[in-house]
Amino acid sequence: MSKIVKVIFTISLIFFQLSSIKAQTTDNVTDTIPKNNKFQFPSLEAVIDSVIKNSGMVKFRNKHIGVMESTLASERIYWTRNFGIQGDVLYGNLNNFATNSDGVSSTAALTTSRQVNYSFGVYLKFPIFDFLNRKNQIKLAELEVDEAKHMAEFQKQEIRQTVIRMYQDMLLKRNVLKIRAKSLADAKVNKQMVEKEFRNGVVAVSEYVRITNITSNIEAEYEKAISEFITVKKMLEDMAGFVFGLTN
Repeated sequence: MSKIVKVIFTISLIFFQLSSIKAQTTDNVTDTIPKNNKFQFPSLEAVIDSVIKNSGMVKFRNKHIGVMESTLASERIYWTRNFGIQGDVLYGNLNNFATNSDGVSSTAALTTSRQVNYSFGVYLKFPIFDFLNRKNQIKLAELEVDEAKHMAEFQKQEIRQTVIRMYQDMLLKRNVLKIRAKSLADAKVNKQMVEKEFRNGVVAVSEYVRITNITSNIEAEYEKAISEFITVKKMLEDMAGFVFGLTN
């Protein structure tokens, strides 16, 4: 009876040790990521709006719209260059020299006077080309404004598509990272068990080496998953202009 009790106690102790090893290993592996099972990022629409707001290319397109609208406004009043008011003012000394001859004698006279001369007028030119081409010039300016607006909208559409792809890729890499973390935790537990059996002479060297190589490969995949997740997350944060929080 005492032998049965000892066997049961020994088996219970072994299971307790294995459970403790697995728990410790899992905690060590998941230290690099939040301990909660769920990540909560900003909504996709919030990220898209922030990226569009911070995009230098979108700002450039919006400024270009303003340039084209100013050009259109200038074309609408371009005709006024052919109509205007002109005035001149002249101030100075006026010298007059006069001679008089009656056939017998002659006389000469020089007079100097200070005068102000001015002129004022209105002019109107009528270029045939401007008259015939005015409608086309305005139409061209309107088309350029529309073109600039469509280019700005196209730029926003491209940004939306890029952010959607990157956002979904980030979620995928987050899930892959969680899977890799769990696999690594399990692999380390298995390695510790095999290592203990190897020391007790139960497992051959070849098997121990095989398990060690498998664990190393799994750890490499885990590190790669961390790098890929952080890279896409940082890129989105840089585009959006703020850091994504990871909360419950």
